[in-house]
Amino acid sequence: DWRFDLAWPALMLAVEVDGGGFVGGRHGRGTGIEDDCVKLSTAVSLGWRVLRVTPRQVRDGRALAWIERAMQWHGSSWHW
Repeated sequence: DWRFDLAWPALMLAVEVDGGGFVGGRHGRGTGIEDDCVKLSTAVSLGWRVLRVTPRQVRDGRALAWIERAMQWHGSSWHW
């Protein structure tokens, strides 16, 4: 059982802030990395778009720019 750090279910858009790798937290250890992979893979396989960002990217505004861009593309006909 898991949760996203931020999510917009109607847009199937989620954000995960991965800060633990910088301070020796769970994101930087084997089981934490594996658990994160399961979470991300499960979400993507169910149709979610998941943005992974760092605390620095949140502070400097890059994360917000990516979120805004992802929200703009919701419902459009644009595809990779």
